[in-house]
Amino acid sequence: MRPLKIALWVLVGLVLLLGLLAALEVGAATNISPTSTEHFAWDDVEGWWDFYATDSVTVYGTRLEGYASSSAGNLSLDCATTASGNICGTSNYGVCNGPGPHNTDGTCPSGNASGNLTGFAWNDTIGWVSFNCDQSSHGGSNNCASSNYAVSIDANGNFNGYAWNDLVGWLSFNCANGGTCGTSDYKVATSWRATSTFAYVESSAFDTERTGGGVLQSIVWQGSQPSGTSVDFQVATSSSASGPWTFYGPGKSATAYYGSECPIAGTSAPGAGPDKAICVDKDIGAARYLRYKVRLRSNLLQTLTPTVEDIILIWTR
Repeated sequence: MRPLKIALWVLVGLVLLLGLLAALEVGAATNISPTSTEHFAWDDVEGWWDFYATDSVTVYGTRLEGYASSSAGNLSLDCATTASGNICGTSNYGVCNGPGPHNTDGTCPSGNASGNLTGFAWNDTIGWVSFNCDQSSHGGSNNCASSNYAVSIDANGNFNGYAWNDLVGWLSFNCANGGTCGTSDYKVATSWRATSTFAYVESSAFDTERTGGGVLQSIVWQGSQPSGTSVDFQVATSSSASGPWTFYGPGKSATAYYGSECPIAGTSAPGAGPDKAICVDKDIGAARYLRYKVRLRSNLLQTLTPTVEDIILIWTR
């Protein structure tokens, strides 16, 4: 059994740069869909709430900002970005993407890009609009036992569910809530997605120095893996140092990646983590030359990335 140790100091700088760039939340006018059936919510008293017309509503990984319009006036989603400017000094409120609290600087430090919205919006005519029955992270109470409601954003960017106001009742964010899409097609949709950033690095060819080939047993990587991030691998083998090279994961899949800790050779999300042996399929066959592809995945907020310092390949002759 022979280990090969590879330093990836270039990769360290790459992923840190990706993490820094992805962490920047550049201000946008709006990322709500301009399609007429994809930017309205509805309540039975005031009618339509337009989330696109003000060109201000923006969904981020931690929060929502801006304000929607209606016949009853604006629905402010964030005290820092109202039509009148920042009023957080006198009234701190907002809608977070994930748990609260909402801070007076307009941030939601516990926001996690889950798409599960919490917190309160404000309208001068009807007052507070609650986006979740559990507002305990915003200084409110958990009323889900008596009235279970919430607003969420799915993987396709569509808002779903209901918000609540004591005067107008339910604000529906999608016609599918009540099965009315056949007669009244509406929803609120955003181009924002809860997604990670990926970085890929392919190694050079490693010579087992055995004409009959060596059999790769496992891969161990050393470094750090912050919460919500992941590191996994694909492997390519060849009888020639020049290839051809085809990278495979478990089951010789071109799309799957090895991430499971030994003795299982399979996928894992997140991967096994640093200093753990990640097993690979033995049926990839013996080959003199080996290469790997490492995939690094950020957290959903794109603020944290894993750091790989060394990689060890363990193979037998």
